[in-house]
Amino acid sequence: MTANSATGTPSWLGAVNDRAGLAVLLDHGPLTRNRICELVGVSKPTASQMMSRLLAAGCIEERGTTSGSAGRSAVVYAARTDRPLGVALDLDAFELRASVVDATGADRPVIRIELPRDPTERSAVEEVSRAIAEASAAAGTDPAVVHSICVGIPGYVDPGPTGELFSETLPGWPVRGLKSILEEELARSVYVENDVNLAAVSEREHGAGADSDVFALLWLGNGVGASFDVAGDLHRGSFGGAGEIGFLPVPVDAHALDPSARTSQDLVGGRAVALLARHHGLDVHGYHAARAALAAADAEAARRAVFHDLAERVAWVALPLLATLDPGRLVLAGPTAGLGGDAFADEVGRAIRRISRWYPDVVATRVPGDAVLRGARIVLAGRVREELLDTVASVSLA
Repeated sequence: MTANSATGTPSWLGAVNDRAGLAVLLDHGPLTRNRICELVGVSKPTASQMMSRLLAAGCIEERGTTSGSAGRSAVVYAARTDRPLGVALDLDAFELRASVVDATGADRPVIRIELPRDPTERSAVEEVSRAIAEASAAAGTDPAVVHSICVGIPGYVDPGPTGELFSETLPGWPVRGLKSILEEELARSVYVENDVNLAAVSEREHGAGADSDVFALLWLGNGVGASFDVAGDLHRGSFGGAGEIGFLPVPVDAHALDPSARTSQDLVGGRAVALLARHHGLDVHGYHAARAALAAADAEAARRAVFHDLAERVAWVALPLLATLDPGRLVLAGPTAGLGGDAFADEVGRAIRRISRWYPDVVATRVPGDAVLRGARIVLAGRVREELLDTVASVSLA
């Protein structure tokens, strides 16, 4: 019998029902049999059979009782989300952040691991392995049931046969075959994604992109990057490098803003923020120190001056995005944009209208905390959920 010939048989219908029953428990939380009947659209006997099979397979559990009609108690069923699991990671040159992900995407503790400054002490396999172990310990879960990993990186991996890694902040990591090396050494499915793309996923799900058909996200931090979301789909490009705008040369008309700048990274990245902070009276060296100083309560005047000067620079950097995608909304995200907030977004919008023909809605990020890690969690939760539901179907058909 071929796989397709099973369609319509009792076992196939049972598998479809079981998958639907588990899906509503994942979506809605603990439910009674009657409520499952309503949501899935099956009879009470069918629902009872579904729950029996799912209980036997270890996919659900009884979670107490609730009062029903005529004083009768009804059993409450809940999905078991302790397996399979995933681990989402986000890292930069200095720190790795990670958390366990289940099929519901529920919040779990976030662990932080300081990374070695010496490139000879760096190892992709060791760092990801440690993240799995420590995230699992923080969540109180078994690392052995972690089947998949999503790694958000400051750079991208070419999807071609060599799987070449393009990143300046991951010393010691393999420059070729990163995904296959991690999968072979860790014996788990691995998804490697650009950090700015993951921030856009988070913005689409929880932030400023939620109600926009097409938006571009401009990431402003120590590094500079962009992401393109078209109706919920990310455009990564043929070689995975869409949005790598930090290497673009500074437009001729923008040179007057900083004659020493050669690239977009020079014009609006961490170096630029630090120089502007010093120009406006803050005794700081380096981007992280500048950010901390600008965030201080007594630095309002300097902060306002820095972001006023930065706004026109960002407008020039945004023009290639606007000319390519012509989005209705431009989302400013990343540490610098988060510090500038709505007032900075308004200034950038005015600068864009002043120097160009475009007039997108320019808004600050609406995602609190680590947008990259949130995006990795969203991506991974969907994959963990599908693995769990596929397991149910395979058990039902056995």
